[in-house]
Amino acid sequence: MMTRLTWICHGSTAANREARFPHDEPLNEKAIIATQAIAPRLRHADSIFASPTLRARQTADALGLQPEFCAALADCDFGRWSGRSIAEIQQAEPENLAAWMARPEEAPHGGEAIAAVCKRISTWMAGRLQAGGHIVAITHAAIIRAAIINTLQAPISSFWIVDIEPLAVVHMTSNGSRWSLRVEGAAA
Repeated sequence: MMTRLTWICHGSTAANREARFPHDEPLNEKAIIATQAIAPRLRHADSIFASPTLRARQTADALGLQPEFCAALADCDFGRWSGRSIAEIQQAEPENLAAWMARPEEAPHGGEAIAAVCKRISTWMAGRLQAGGHIVAITHAAIIRAAIINTLQAPISSFWIVDIEPLAVVHMTSNGSRWSLRVEGAAA
């Protein structure tokens, strides 16, 4: 049974523009308009899931979707770094920032380790491997990165080399035994 999984990264927020670790902040007006613009490109979905964060909920609303909210799709818990800029963390805790980026099993910020995020998403994806139909998941860049490296069976250290921008759309398919990335081209 074929399963299609479409990942959608939430729209842009102040944290994206200001290079900050996110808090649960809203989309800006431009992001809502940009999100509404991609809605016509989406295909019918048999099930829709979203992170419970405000930015993911607002993205779903702007797309005209009514998802089931799923804690497994929540963003990485950035602990005490939430709301702070990367430059500020680099200045105040350069060794902790370097450790977090180099050693995925560590969480010097008191939040969630990247390895834990990857495990959480691997488990969520495994639960949908044989679901059948089309699934849409509205979530965060970190979650989509984790899904990609899980699908590619790449080492967790490759987490930082996958760049996911706001409103990025990533497609995957499952034949019931494994996920594959799917790149869609323009229709002929």
